[in-house]
Amino acid sequence: MSKVSFRIFLAFGVLALTFFHTACQVPTIEELKTYFEIMDMESKWVKKYYSPWPPKLILVPTISFRVKNLSDKPLKYAYFNAIFRQRGETENLGDNLFTAWSKKPLMPGDVSDVISMKSNYGVEGKNLVDFKHNPGWKPCTVDLFVKIKGSRYALLGKWEVSKEIDFKEAKPLGPKK
Repeated sequence: MSKVSFRIFLAFGVLALTFFHTACQVPTIEELKTYFEIMDMESKWVKKYYSPWPPKLILVPTISFRVKNLSDKPLKYAYFNAIFRQRGETENLGDNLFTAWSKKPLMPGDVSDVISMKSNYGVEGKNLVDFKHNPGWKPCTVDLFVKIKGSRYALLGKWEVSKEIDFKEAKPLGPKK
């Protein structure tokens, strides 16, 4: 191989490595936090299971929000992880993992559709009235994390979960009058 061919080959190799390195660069946790703005955060409790007889109702906390891309790059996907806890507890009440934008990237400055995340575990009672006096139904918080491109999870924020219940019990069946 001549000296000129070798230099051209070497130059292309360095260029390819530089491109590969910058294209695959993993953002730091601090950088990752600056990529996202959480908007329209809402929380409530929803039904996971309901049986009128024998009476049993399981409610789980849920959040919904939208995300604005504050970065200068399209976000092709993101993994959101919501960790639900009763206030003051270290043990999880439940969690949820959600993959966003797997088909269409979120472009810089764009805002996502609503993302909803529901805990896999909740609190059990007999009916809605039972929840008003249920000592197991304590105030909850949710920690929301995000991960992209092989990064570590970054905490985007911590929110209180509202005690609003989005569920209506079925009317009792009885003899027709």
